Amino acid sequence: MAYTLTNLQTDIRNYTEVGSNVLTDSILNTIIKNAENKINRAIDTDQNVFYATSNLIVSNRYVTIPNDLRAIRYVQLTDSNGNQYYLEQRDTSFIAEYYSTPGTAAVDIPQYYANWDETYWVVAPTPDKTYAITLAYDKEPTSITTDTGGTYLSNKYQDLLLYACLINTYGYLKGPQDMLQYYSQAYNQALESYAIEQIGIRRRDEYMDGEIRAQLISKPPSSNK
Repeated sequence: MAYTLTNLQTDIRNYTEVGSNVLTDSILNTIIKNAENKINRAIDTDQNVFYATSNLIVSNRYVTIPNDLRAIRYVQLTDSNGNQYYLEQRDTSFIAEYYSTPGTAAVDIPQYYANWDETYWVVAPTPDKTYAITLAYDKEPTSITTDTGGTYLSNKYQDLLLYACLINTYGYLKGPQDMLQYYSQAYNQALESYAIEQIGIRRRDEYMDGEIRAQLISKPPSSNK
């Protein structure tokens, strides 16, 4: 069953046998949001991939970071003739050494980019003309606490979300350690299967990579062991 916020809150209360007088909606929303963050930080998933377009401006090497950006995946530039260029990521120290006197003058086609601070990312050299940017990045995922009808995580991986919430809930309630241990183990198992699907199966192609095969232990017919 896909979870809505209401159904998830009900299940958490039912599993812990604690009513809404203790586990209020406000408390559960915080518990759920923290559980979602824990899952999203643990596994790199395709659900959070987003593509944004912008422009590099002549003589300006700084680009504003989207508000919902968590991590840049790649940067592609396109000039007015349709030529495409992919930038290589580097540390800011490399950018500073590679292009130690940036100034504001237009120089050349940018080759590198770096995360400059919480507001900007930077390219080097300073762009010589306007380039269209395609930025692929991991965005801040939607939370079921705001999209109450359901999210990708709550619709497809209900067990993982529930177990993560129960761990946080038992921690908040200072509940029995055996129950906390049980749901921690259940969460780890669900997280492992989630990872296999998200960064394993979903990123393989049967034609190119072949089917996933389990290794079989086969004894020779003459073996007595």
